[in-house]
Amino acid sequence: MFYHTLLSDWNHGNAHFLRGIATELISRGHEVRVYEPEDSWSRRSLLAEHGDQPIKNFYRAYPHLDSVCYRPGDDLEAELHDADVVIVHEWNDADLVAQIGYYRKSIGTFNLFFHDTHHRMVTAPDDMRRYDLSRYDGVLAYGNVLRDLYLDRELVQRAWTWHEAADTRVFHPRAQDEFEGDLVWIGNWGDDERTAELHEFLIEPVKTLGLKARVYGVRYPEAAMRALAEAGIEYGGWLPNFEAPNVFSKFKVTVHVPRRPYVKALPGIPTIRPFEAMACGIPLISSPWNDCEHLFTPGKDFLVAQTGQQMTRQIKNLLSNEDLAQNLADHAFKTICSRHTCAHRVDQLLNICDEVRAQNPEGKISP
Repeated sequence: MFYHTLLSDWNHGNAHFLRGIATELISRGHEVRVYEPEDSWSRRSLLAEHGDQPIKNFYRAYPHLDSVCYRPGDDLEAELHDADVVIVHEWNDADLVAQIGYYRKSIGTFNLFFHDTHHRMVTAPDDMRRYDLSRYDGVLAYGNVLRDLYLDRELVQRAWTWHEAADTRVFHPRAQDEFEGDLVWIGNWGDDERTAELHEFLIEPVKTLGLKARVYGVRYPEAAMRALAEAGIEYGGWLPNFEAPNVFSKFKVTVHVPRRPYVKALPGIPTIRPFEAMACGIPLISSPWNDCEHLFTPGKDFLVAQTGQQMTRQIKNLLSNEDLAQNLADHAFKTICSRHTCAHRVDQLLNICDEVRAQNPEGKISP
């Protein structure tokens, strides 16, 4: 598995899913090797802000996981000779993607998949065309609309929808005697992809209701920090993802505010944080998001607020109605456990591998 980084989740949400999938595969007796660039942007940013202690904490939380670091230009062919399946994530350099495809042609003994968990196929299609996928068996896309784009643009012959999911070994309800606050939000501010939405669906409702609230994440500009302070919202900074379940247990409600590209151009893709929140048993309210792939049942697994005023009313209602909040959290937790765990996704991955091998038992690819 070639990914941006396993060791750091600083502004790197895909590390969450990667850790869960790798853990599940290992638990079933598979040998898993994760490769990451020695100087990945996420890991470099984490070390610059916090030193090496977070990496040590990662190994304590995931003693069974490790990665192999490589440098640009390293010959990785020898690493692939005994591989059965190779997955290359889209947050990799185009040269590496092509290089591994070349190895696939020369070695010809492993199945090779490209894993896309971003919106660049819509927002930066020219960038994605730089990836040479001609020697790949197909694409694992985390939504139907993304899968269809690869097929419609004839970038690959095969593509499958492979949604993210919760690692329920880590993300599950935690007992808590007392709450530390009313509302918590875990997410990165990032680029200007949801600034207006965060003001409308998070900051203003908290300010209006006078809630005790806290947010965690990175890349918050000065203007965002001022807005949080003016609303009385505590800023908790970067939070290691494996500590999120303990944080969720200390608050009564959370919200989901998807980035604009997912709302407008990539419906059906919730990103991983709602999976994790629902797995932890905290009631969830989302700003507008079209669950067109029917992953959940809006109104039973989570509430949807179409406007900031609706968000304010629904937060107030959940905080004042413990039975409603508990029923929502319980229904969502059951949905996660029945359909949306990393174990479910590993089952799907192994079925995809079987499908590809059945269609091409000798592992040959087109010239």
